[in-house]
Amino acid sequence: MVPFLRILGIETSCDETAAAVVERDAEGHSNVLSDVVLSQLDEHSAYGGVVPEIAARAHVEALDELIEEALKRANVSLNDVDAIAATSGPGLIGGLLVGLMTGKAIARAAGKPLYAINHLEGHALTARLTDGLSFPYLMLLVSGGHTQLILVRGVGQYERWGTTIDDALGEAFDKTAKLLGLPYPGGPAVERMARDGNSDRFDFPRPLVGEARLDFSFSGLKTAVRQAAQDIAPLSDQDVADICASFQKAVSRTLKDRIGRGLQRFKTEFPATFPATGEKPALVVAGGVAANLELRGTLQALCDKNGFRFVAPPLQLCTDNAVMIAWAGLERMATGAAPDTLDVQPRSRWPLDSNAETLIGFGKRGAKA
Repeated sequence: MVPFLRILGIETSCDETAAAVVERDAEGHSNVLSDVVLSQLDEHSAYGGVVPEIAARAHVEALDELIEEALKRANVSLNDVDAIAATSGPGLIGGLLVGLMTGKAIARAAGKPLYAINHLEGHALTARLTDGLSFPYLMLLVSGGHTQLILVRGVGQYERWGTTIDDALGEAFDKTAKLLGLPYPGGPAVERMARDGNSDRFDFPRPLVGEARLDFSFSGLKTAVRQAAQDIAPLSDQDVADICASFQKAVSRTLKDRIGRGLQRFKTEFPATFPATGEKPALVVAGGVAANLELRGTLQALCDKNGFRFVAPPLQLCTDNAVMIAWAGLERMATGAAPDTLDVQPRSRWPLDSNAETLIGFGKRGAKA
């Protein structure tokens, strides 16, 4: 039987500095003792996006105090934790260096094992912390840097069924907002404006809809938004609201088609798994874009229609946080996985499915991780 475990998690992959202490008992149940997150929104908002150098400097200034605060809120010391888990990628290399080097230093000084965690694996396993899901299940990861449909077979066992061939969905939201003069972050701003807009005014494209492949594309949609805005400039508030509503509708219909096909594939590949247990198959949504209520409603209705359970962890666990990093470390420990050595290096790109074919669609850098 797996023993009781407690771990300190550190997350610095982008523009949130975070630390958390999480426990896992012998039955696999979780207990979040502390969850501390410091957002850098104010530092980056003037630039309309994240500035890597500013992000890294902010992590350096804040991380030590946040770790102390996380331990204090959990009412534990380093002697009381069994391991250190730190995000090692993917993300902004400067921020990753800050968090991973701090994790290494603590692990060395306290004599604790270190687990270098894939940020995407943290998202993939969070639903097991919050909802106790059994394997396998599907995960839709929608954030500023990633749009992927992943089959989660088990800890460390992932199959990428679909990915963006150009922009991530969160990136498309941010760029649309910037184009329309809306504040950063763009996702919430577009959603707010869309509430007062006419979603039928503009017939924006729905890229890849109808294709058998499960990949995503949002670059053409973003371009169509720019052209529509230029054609009717200068824009009134109602124009902006209508564009936002029409954009959101196109995204919603695109996800309905892409994810609907993914659910059908899942039922085909796992026809007998869940009727035998009485548990519905699950679609998990994670990442900052998962906060969008219209998109959530679309996915909920899609799951209801196809007999799936729709799982969306609480918003604070969908965006970047250290709880998911700690939990991923706990899940790895529970499988008996060996810790990482102190010469482990951060990776700006680190796909969950290392066997997935690289898609060329984002300049010479290739597809997103």
